Amino acid sequence: MFTKQGPTVRELAVQALSSTERGYDLLAPKFDETPYRTPDRVLDAVTRAVRELGPFDTGLDVCCGTGAGVGVLRQLCRERAVGVDFSAGMLAEARGAFPPGSEGPAVHWVRADARSLPFAPAFDLALSFGAFGHFLPAERFGLFAEVYGSLRPGGQFVFPLGAPPPVGSRAYWSLFGFDAAMRVRNALWRPRFVMYYRTFRLGDVLEDLTQAGFVVRLLPLTELGLRPDGSPRARLVVATREGRGVGGS
Repeated sequence: MFTKQGPTVRELAVQALSSTERGYDLLAPKFDETPYRTPDRVLDAVTRAVRELGPFDTGLDVCCGTGAGVGVLRQLCRERAVGVDFSAGMLAEARGAFPPGSEGPAVHWVRADARSLPFAPAFDLALSFGAFGHFLPAERFGLFAEVYGSLRPGGQFVFPLGAPPPVGSRAYWSLFGFDAAMRVRNALWRPRFVMYYRTFRLGDVLEDLTQAGFVVRLLPLTELGLRPDGSPRARLVVATREGRGVGGS
């Protein structure tokens, strides 16, 4: 699963026994050499789909990590892209990937907890990749409400969401086993490391987005493949803060 440049077993063990924030600070220098980084094909598919929803002036990458989503925003936004994350280590890697003076819209980095975003309604577009497993179900509505409050009227919050694996499949049992192991770890060890794969279910997500004030639609990301029944393996969730748009969105 990991390249030779990725973390060692010992490093992963230390990270897994740390808090979520400290674990990512430790993992940051080698994060992009792990399978946890969002694959380029997902980033590219989302970029193409979201481009059709624009144009956009300003964009926010929620839980930006090492900056993969900011790379998407720099292709979609005309003026400014902002990455926010609570891990100082991940932000340091992101800054290195997008040094000052790089071509494209201005890039800014903010260290903050996504459950308490420090922004006025300033963004036309918000997105996030691979971060939602770090929030417990009870925190999800609050997270969505924070994103809602950071968007201008007409702004859109987008993220890809994969279809769940078939019950009984190898992928199903792998995710089930991972989540079970994390629950045991968090019951027996402090500080907690919050990361679960099976707590972000589509029906619950749509309900929480709607309660936060969004109007939601789903777009198929067909280039990421189809399931045996013909349904897409992944969809793009498009949650809109209704009102008169800014920047053409």
